[in-house]
Amino acid sequence: MKPLQKTITFIGLNFFPEDSAIGLYSTQWAEYLSQAGFEVNIVTAFPYYPQWEIASEYQNKKSFLKETYKGMTLYRYKQYTPKQPTFLKRVWHIIDFTFGSFRNLRKIQNCDLVISVIPFTSSAFLGNWHSRRHKAKHWVHIQDFEFDAAFQSGLVQQKSTKKSLPHRLLSQLERSILDRADRVSTISHTMVAKLKKNTESDTYLLPNWIDASAINPETSKPHPYLSGEKFTLLYSGNIGDKQDWAFFEQFIAKMDWSKYQMVLVGDGARRADLEAMIKPYPEITWHPPVAYETLSDLLCSADAHFLFQKAEVRDSVMPSKILGMMASAKPSVVTGHPQSEVRTSMNVSKGGYYISENDVPATLKAFETLYKDKEKATQMGKQARAYVVQQFSKEAILKKATTALLEL
Repeated sequence: MKPLQKTITFIGLNFFPEDSAIGLYSTQWAEYLSQAGFEVNIVTAFPYYPQWEIASEYQNKKSFLKETYKGMTLYRYKQYTPKQPTFLKRVWHIIDFTFGSFRNLRKIQNCDLVISVIPFTSSAFLGNWHSRRHKAKHWVHIQDFEFDAAFQSGLVQQKSTKKSLPHRLLSQLERSILDRADRVSTISHTMVAKLKKNTESDTYLLPNWIDASAINPETSKPHPYLSGEKFTLLYSGNIGDKQDWAFFEQFIAKMDWSKYQMVLVGDGARRADLEAMIKPYPEITWHPPVAYETLSDLLCSADAHFLFQKAEVRDSVMPSKILGMMASAKPSVVTGHPQSEVRTSMNVSKGGYYISENDVPATLKAFETLYKDKEKATQMGKQARAYVVQQFSKEAILKKATTALLEL
């Protein structure tokens, strides 16, 4: 598939060298388009996630920076980045990126298609402006319904969130921006159903994917973070507001630490809280995020994975970390909303346990089963990997998305 140098402007806050979460998926999608023959211009921020701090190698650079990466041109703006991201500081973080990116967008002379990634919604706002300026088509991709996520995770304190004035105003703003796009995609069936209620634009399912060759137990090596002799539970991902750290605190207080050890790998807004929480437990260790090149070693070295999600966060998020956990061929124990799409994936794959109540005894029992029945744990892990390789192949998903893109 070799189009005649169609030009794409890709707008998103997170991009290479960020190699986790949204930054990873945006980078891989843009790389795929570039390799398919498109000319790709990236409008993005200075790397800051998940540490919430401008990466050290970028801190002394000027506010506007032009780079090249794998044949693509990157236009960066050094956005305000708070070390402790409260709600109001996050708002300023987004506003600053938006104004800086207007200037970067004006540097791009040709554009046939705009792709903008939410979060943040301001990327889609910028995309609408840029597409009108160039008479180009606009594809919005939603990784997270950020306004709902802010209310559900407690970033915005409202007792009646669905009926509150801030929620209504933000919903109206979101709809007005999405309705101006030519196509809006998101990452799960549940989120597509929600999206159809929020916009009249054409919708498309573009799930997050897994590169099965990059996360592969057949080629992985033991990771030094997980070198103990006890049954090792691993959490690898963002340490933020969507995870249920209150439940985590209750859980670790009831653990039988003569059998288990726990490894936490990641960074984020709640890291300081988490470090204080685990201080009394020598069996729990925290480490900073690993490079993507060694992620397979990390994930495949665990005996089991866990992810404790806030029960009220339902359809606004489908954690991408689940795919890596399952691709490692190790079983997982996940908690969250009873109607979460993650629950569907867990149940269909039979690759682990999904617990839909804040039930510490049930969660402990799930790990005890994996600890005692090694054969069952191994079989669950194999089933998890088989499921994600079949359903979420990177090549298949991006090839289909490129065909849909050319239709625009």
